[in-house]
Amino acid sequence: MFKGFKEFIAQGNVIDLAVAVVIGGAFTAIVNAVVSSIINPIVSLFFEADKAGKFGPTIHGIYSQAVTFPLGDLISAIISFLAVALVVYFVFVLPMNKWKEHQAAKNPAVEEETLPSEQELLIEIRDALRKDAAS
Repeated sequence: MFKGFKEFIAQGNVIDLAVAVVIGGAFTAIVNAVVSSIINPIVSLFFEADKAGKFGPTIHGIYSQAVTFPLGDLISAIISFLAVALVVYFVFVLPMNKWKEHQAAKNPAVEEETLPSEQELLIEIRDALRKDAAS
């Protein structure tokens, strides 16, 4: 159990994960600020805000109570997620994949010796038995 953990720590995956979490958290704050200051006002142009400041389509209920579905929050969350995912991909994942490809090209993997198939082994055994029987 500890051997696997030790290998995991030694591979550097923990450092990569920690950096991704910290950068992702910091970038999420920036994306949320952009969404709340730019995207939300644009969405509010199409939908009227209710008393709580939520905007989205309003439907009047049976007892003449108006209910607002806060689609603005949903749209904001989707845009935030997509923005963070795009930045993480283009800033972290894509360069890391390019770096790994570069390292793999620099140090080509040693080709393993191909083992004979089961049929080839059986033919060799048969031939060896015939040779022994003939002697």
